Amino acid sequence: MGVKISIGTWAYLFGEYAKKPITMEEVARRLDQLDFEGVALGGFKPHGHYELYPTKADRRKLVDLFKSHGLVINSYAADLWAFPFPTGGADVAKKYEEAFDKSLEMCVDCGIPIIRVDTVTETPYPADFNYREAWDRCVAMFKRCAEKASKANVRVVWEFEPGYIFNKPSEIVKMIKDVGNENFKLQADTCHVQMCAVVGAHQYGEKEVLKGGQLEFFDMVKGMIGDIHIIDSDNQLHDNHTSVHAPFGTGSIKFEEVVPAIVKAGYTSEWWTIDLCFWPNAWEITEASKTYVDELFTKLNMK
Repeated sequence: MGVKISIGTWAYLFGEYAKKPITMEEVARRLDQLDFEGVALGGFKPHGHYELYPTKADRRKLVDLFKSHGLVINSYAADLWAFPFPTGGADVAKKYEEAFDKSLEMCVDCGIPIIRVDTVTETPYPADFNYREAWDRCVAMFKRCAEKASKANVRVVWEFEPGYIFNKPSEIVKMIKDVGNENFKLQADTCHVQMCAVVGAHQYGEKEVLKGGQLEFFDMVKGMIGDIHIIDSDNQLHDNHTSVHAPFGTGSIKFEEVVPAIVKAGYTSEWWTIDLCFWPNAWEITEASKTYVDELFTKLNMK
């Protein structure tokens, strides 16, 4: 299996970069210099939000920008966070679906094969949280999204993480099964796997962790993985919300074991996306991150 490396542009938008984001032109130029093959496009302003590229011509220019630097857009992280549909009213669900539809159209016009979603509602759970109702709303919404995207030849991937509801290993597996659509898969981020399956951060009710850690988790999700984000974990949360995306070699993940486990779980895509979300000097350590991953895959005889 060949390997191609991309990186999420949101790393240059959030956290320390929120006041002065790295421009798309700068990102494309730098990733070209570092021999990246692709980019996972953050659908957030001022990067890849659909409102900034309202016409097909605008979107073609965006694709051409990356193409001119030898880069393919391998996935799209839709901006859906303003609409916590599992716990909101019908109006919130409607707005979520409308934003998804516009994001899906963006993917189609740009030729992006994967769109990311999540459960939006944050942890810890509110006191009046109705688990059954929220679960059913998620399943129904994800079913509709998967069906729409299937008709457009775009795959929907759900990125589970400790900062959003339904983050236990058993819940993650059950969500895929309940949605029951081959076009709905997991976007597994290795630091989120660590925090959800090994640490058990922000879980609802009784904590659920796996004695076999990441290896046991990937064995549980055989055939369910549609996209991979690769980054280390220091077993901590960023701002008590999402997982810390720790630089490679500074955390506890044994990638020489985890990467083969991912492949064994049926992940056949050539794309592996580095995720430096919220890391304060993501721009400065991009080169070192690419070098680490290149050396890792070379060592594993995958590149």
